[in-house]
Amino acid sequence: MASKKLDVNRATVNEFAQLPGIGLRKAEAIVKHRKQSGGFLSVHDLSRVPGLGFSIVEQNRSALECVVAESSRSASRNSSTFGNLKNTNRIHNLTVGPRQRIPSKENPPPKLSDFLEIFQGWSNAERLMALDELIQVCEPTQVRHLMQVIEPQFQRDFISLLPKELALYVLSFLEPRSLLRAAQTCRYWRVLAEDNLLWREKCREEAIDENLVYGSNRLRRRSTSRCPWKSALHEAASNRTKLELLKGHDDHVITCLEFCGSRVVSGSDDNTLKVWSAITGKCLRTLVGHTGGVWSSQMAGHIVISGSTDRTLKVWNADTGQCIHTLYGHTSTVRCMHLHENVVVSGSRDATLRVWDIDSGQCLHVLMGHVAAVRCVQYDGRRVVSGAYDYMVKVWDPETETCIHTLQGHTNRVYSLQFDGVHIVSGSLDTSIRVWDVESGNCLHTLIGHQSLTSGLELKDNILVSGNADSTVKVWDITTGQCLQTLQGPNKHQSAVTCLQFNKKFVITSSDDGTVKIWDLKSGDFLRNLVALDSGGSWWCCLESTM
Repeated sequence: MASKKLDVNRATVNEFAQLPGIGLRKAEAIVKHRKQSGGFLSVHDLSRVPGLGFSIVEQNRSALECVVAESSRSASRNSSTFGNLKNTNRIHNLTVGPRQRIPSKENPPPKLSDFLEIFQGWSNAERLMALDELIQVCEPTQVRHLMQVIEPQFQRDFISLLPKELALYVLSFLEPRSLLRAAQTCRYWRVLAEDNLLWREKCREEAIDENLVYGSNRLRRRSTSRCPWKSALHEAASNRTKLELLKGHDDHVITCLEFCGSRVVSGSDDNTLKVWSAITGKCLRTLVGHTGGVWSSQMAGHIVISGSTDRTLKVWNADTGQCIHTLYGHTSTVRCMHLHENVVVSGSRDATLRVWDIDSGQCLHVLMGHVAAVRCVQYDGRRVVSGAYDYMVKVWDPETETCIHTLQGHTNRVYSLQFDGVHIVSGSLDTSIRVWDVESGNCLHTLIGHQSLTSGLELKDNILVSGNADSTVKVWDITTGQCLQTLQGPNKHQSAVTCLQFNKKFVITSSDDGTVKIWDLKSGDFLRNLVALDSGGSWWCCLESTM
């Protein structure tokens, strides 16, 4: 014997709640909607109940029926009559005959199969035209029904349908934040989003060193064996938000800053250098020995070299604070230096450069040729390149102490240099930047765009980033001489840019306005302020592996 169908106009909350997919809350919503509307005219009307949906109605259609109350028939008749009076162009059937059979898959409307057969015989253009006309004659409730039927067809989980390798490839295009959101979609997406190789690629994009993954005891305790690279990215992101204010030079000017491993070394015009822990922000030791302000420094491992207005260089052990060597020879301030392996080249206001062995403390070579203070120097182990206040850039062979090229073109003091073994880039007070070929000595490009002194340069893979006293930062392609981006706009620095660094994704800049800013390298967009101090200058130095 067939089970009795549930009348949607008389069923109770408990009876509705027992149907598949409905439950108590939806059952209460059905009864509430029925009271507000005065009853249902068909089973299909259940799909109008908020939160119910067409699919649930279809799922339970065989167990439901709709016995229309007379009051509902009258209301429907009155409504139709009123509609007919308002719009004489539309003809409504005002009579309600015997209760009609509710159409379903088991009992389809007459001639439906004929219509479908005709429809399938039409061309695509004919079908589209028929659908357009059909929608035009549909009532709003019928159009809503179409939407409810069509919308799920566009909500397929294509990720779950793909092979795992392709699914991971698709997810690899998401940013880490979006990847975390995707993991909350469903269980299968979470399994994919926890893939360790996927997060390793994200760490590489963020230039996170492998040592952070497997070298940190704290990280090993926190990370699961399933996805250590994800934990590494989380650790790096957490560290970026922790800023430590290093106080120790009182009101004196910090003139130079070096960063290596977990140590930061700052030099000041108070005659000292300080060694800091980059992790705790505490001063580990103070390097005392210079009798004048410290104006230049270099660092490699636990070795620190400093140059001072007292005309000397000192070699320090950062672990013990011991001065290993004091290097005598210059007759004026040691203004710049560059370290390569165990050899450091220093430039001085006495217009000379000196080449030193830091292991023995011996002066190996003296390079003479400039006629004014040497302001910047670069050394790659084979060639020395120097820029000076005599407007000249010189290329030296330190072994023979000979000047190979004198690069002429600047019309004012040279303040900054970059040298990658092939190209030399020089920045000057004449507002220009020049790109030179180191072998021929020819000027390849003159980069015009800044309005003042170019104080900071960094060159990587033919991409140059320049910081200027005009408060702007520019990104250049030195192979073409083209300016790719100018980092400015409403969030630009408000005074001279003092220092900068970049990797393949970001540019970090600091300025006399007291801010350190991070920019997108490719788009030139300002991302955020990393530091915002009182104006008066800020120095910034960071490990590329954690940028």
